[in-house]
Amino acid sequence: MKASTRPRLKICCISSVEEAELAIAYGADALGLVSEMPSGPGVIAESLIERIVASVPPLVGTFLLTSRRDAGAIIAQQKRAGVDTLQLVDRVEPGCYSALRAALPGVRLVQVIHVTGPESLEEAAALALEVDALLLDSGNPAAAVKELGGTGRVHDWTLSARIREVVAKPVFLAGGLNSENLREAFAEVRPFAFDVCSGVRTAGRLDQRKLAAFSATLRSLV
Repeated sequence: MKASTRPRLKICCISSVEEAELAIAYGADALGLVSEMPSGPGVIAESLIERIVASVPPLVGTFLLTSRRDAGAIIAQQKRAGVDTLQLVDRVEPGCYSALRAALPGVRLVQVIHVTGPESLEEAAALALEVDALLLDSGNPAAAVKELGGTGRVHDWTLSARIREVVAKPVFLAGGLNSENLREAFAEVRPFAFDVCSGVRTAGRLDQRKLAAFSATLRSLV
């Protein structure tokens, strides 16, 4: 896809209505809400996800991060939460995308690609045909306990840049981003949007100072 000139911002691992308000105040275009995961930070109860989504202004995207792989379970989660976007952090079962499209018209689908090596390019090219966007992260689905996001690790951005060049869908970049490496990440990948969790947090809580620094750096990118 054509390189982004004005990257958007998704703040992930939102854990309260107050964190949602703070993220939006610092320019978040979308919020990530983490449901049950095999590992990683930011997991909150679905009842809290529902309350946060209900508080979000209509022009701010709401992403439900789900590790479910079957369409029925994912559809049920979306209907409970009311989010406008599903972030699929694992490989889904055959037929899942078409089932989601049929049951949830208007709900966007974002597939996470864990960039582990050159094989990720082939995976990204194939799955981009099924979804509205890709999110490139640094997990390890092959680990004994699956890592499906929130690792705080940076992956190989040269691979992410190649993925962005070959797919025709928007690409979000995640994985170990912070205000200090954001400019380099933008120069290397030029994604549609950045997705940040640990890089704007201290001891698991959204840190206003880090959030302000990240937002200021993002606004300075051209």
